[in-house]
Amino acid sequence: MLTADDTVLRQGGPAREPERVTRDVTARGIRMRVVEAGDVRSEPLLLIHGFLASHTAFDDVIGELARSFYVLAPDLPGAGDSEKPSPARFSYGVDAFAEAMADLIAAYGLGRTGVLGHGLGGAIAIALASRYAELVTKLVLVAPHCYSPRASARMRLALAPLVGSFYFKQLFGRGAFKGYFRDELFAPAPDVPYARIDRLYDAFNTPSGRESAYAVLREMRDTRPIVAQTTRLRPPTLIAWGREDAVYPAQQALRLAREIAGSRLELFDAGHSPHDAHPTAFSAAVRRFFEGPG
Repeated sequence: MLTADDTVLRQGGPAREPERVTRDVTARGIRMRVVEAGDVRSEPLLLIHGFLASHTAFDDVIGELARSFYVLAPDLPGAGDSEKPSPARFSYGVDAFAEAMADLIAAYGLGRTGVLGHGLGGAIAIALASRYAELVTKLVLVAPHCYSPRASARMRLALAPLVGSFYFKQLFGRGAFKGYFRDELFAPAPDVPYARIDRLYDAFNTPSGRESAYAVLREMRDTRPIVAQTTRLRPPTLIAWGREDAVYPAQQALRLAREIAGSRLELFDAGHSPHDAHPTAFSAAVRRFFEGPG
């Protein structure tokens, strides 16, 4: 049974339009925190964030997108303010996340929705559209975790045999966490949202948060099942990528565009997070894509 909590927290006020509503929704028996924005009569758009992030990854574009869409931005299971079940209860693989997103769509009674995923969220969007094509109208993949990333020293150490688990669960502190976002996700942008990163670290820095994140990291190692699904995608697809992405080189964008039949490619002068670097241009590109032929 899928239920939406009746308790609603409202953010913003007269100075912030469209208004954002925060709701707890239970799907697959897991409580997820979801931010909603926009007119419920508008076309729905589901935003799926990446590794170690939360719905706040889309803070700079939710307002713009909500002028055209009914936006749903959940914290994935194990992330942000959502429940962080043990890996014995939730597998933290891409397919498990895709199932959770399918249940979330059902919980809201959307029927069909546009889906936008960034990084790991892009891999989840691929799996969702591949397995549940009837649920997805259009797909936006923002530098998705599809091909092998450039592994930083931090991530290589976290996945090292024997010591990796101890490092990630015990020693991966606030400084290393900030460095990961600064050097890999936001570079080369000079403006790094450190206050947002601090909030993400606080959500991560609990035993259950670290356990969940480590389970996700281990599941992300093998991208072959994700690659195999790209040629099966049927919804119209927009691929958005930063030319200076330090994690997923822009050459991967060209490869993905070749593999997804009929897809469109938009490159931005940005790193791994073009929606942070150029929120207005990014939102406009998404709107143009959805307004175009289906």
